[in-house]
Amino acid sequence: MTELDLAGRRELILRAAIAEGLVDRDREPVAAFLDLGAVAANVAALHQGFAREAPHADALHAFAAKANCLVPVLGFLREQGMGCEVASLGELAQAEAAGFPAERIVFDSPAKTMRELRHALRLGATVNADNFQELERIAAILAEHPSPSRIGVRLNPQVGLGGIAAMSTAGATTKFGVPLRDPGNRERLLAWYRSHPWLTAVHAHIGSQGCPPELVAAGLREVLDFAAEVDAQAGRRQIRAVDIGGGLPVDFSSDAAAMSPWGAYFAQLRDALPELFDGRYTVITEFGRAVTAKHGFIAAHVEYTKSAGGRPIAVTHAGAQLATRTVFMPEAWPIRVVAHHPDGRHKAGETIRQDVAGPCCFAGDLIATDRELPPLVPGDLVTLLDTGAYYFSTPFSYNSLLEPGVYGARIDEDGRVRFSTIRAPQSIAELLRRTGGDPAQLSDPGPRADAPPHEHPAPTGHPVTAHPAPSEHPALLHHSAATAP
Repeated sequence: MTELDLAGRRELILRAAIAEGLVDRDREPVAAFLDLGAVAANVAALHQGFAREAPHADALHAFAAKANCLVPVLGFLREQGMGCEVASLGELAQAEAAGFPAERIVFDSPAKTMRELRHALRLGATVNADNFQELERIAAILAEHPSPSRIGVRLNPQVGLGGIAAMSTAGATTKFGVPLRDPGNRERLLAWYRSHPWLTAVHAHIGSQGCPPELVAAGLREVLDFAAEVDAQAGRRQIRAVDIGGGLPVDFSSDAAAMSPWGAYFAQLRDALPELFDGRYTVITEFGRAVTAKHGFIAAHVEYTKSAGGRPIAVTHAGAQLATRTVFMPEAWPIRVVAHHPDGRHKAGETIRQDVAGPCCFAGDLIATDRELPPLVPGDLVTLLDTGAYYFSTPFSYNSLLEPGVYGARIDEDGRVRFSTIRAPQSIAELLRRTGGDPAQLSDPGPRADAPPHEHPAPTGHPVTAHPAPSEHPALLHHSAATAP
């Protein structure tokens, strides 16, 4: 998939969505889309890239649910051969609802309750303990109820921080895992492994966006050396699995890398850590952002334009409620914004410097500041690129803005776009119920007030399939098809 392919696919999806009424200036002024065909190709490249470097190793590529926890997306990734990494009871429930078997679920969290631990161990999910107190809890549970779970410990190799401190998890004082270099911790943890043979795995996640492969390799070297020490003291192969986390950076600056560079990443790790790839361990990965980010986008209408202090400002319907990280940490999480005509065509030509603002009622709700873009006018659209992870899947309910619809898109060979509902647009009635209100008290229901839960009103008369209850959800549901005009 080339740079032109990725941009062309987005425009094709956008124009078809406009034709279908999935994004509409009055009815649905903002919506989000995930290119399922591109995601499937990226996951296939992940499997192939690892297999080339480790043809004899077993692997579980577990998608980090925090990156996109929408159940239909998780179910789709399961169909592509992925497992699921979860970090809360809610994410664990979402993974179960998406159909993941327990042996393909990995449960990480620094704050697991006894209830959560009992549930995960009863299921048989992989559990990575975060600290010594959690190990005590697990031991107490296992003394009463044996579990088929694979159990490991998250290690903090304390090798340093990447380019974004908040996303780095191997610093000297990072909250995650057992810090191996703190006095006495290594010996104490080795003693735990010696006396508890059910500890058969080790885990580390060096960091997310901003951590170079060299830093990841340095951290995993510490982890593998610890695993070898456990085996040496046990006099046998006790460590059966190594969970290397995720953290492959995503290029948010261009479309040059349509697929994540899985092969190059694994080749670099193999050169530094050959024993990780020779088949002695089951290797678990926890990639999230690198799987879906590049293949999702948000489309929002421009409602008004104005000028302040000589600076043009376009007020749109996408802001902090969908791009929370970008609004509050713009230096660390800038995203590309593309201008479109009302029919979805890319808007080209002369550019001016302008701000792109969101709908939230605070001054800092800016998606882009002083950005070179073609002049935007009311009725135009903007797309926020590379937002398939950590953006529209977990909206921020500021100002009680309604959650937008999220749609999966597949492009047929003839250019026909088929949409499926991932998350239906939130209705006023749903919002009121969620916030303790009674929809019956509305004097004027207004738009979207009467939409039943999990249904999208079909603005153009095309049928839109209801989003099923999680327990009924075997896969994404297709509801319509359109060819971009």
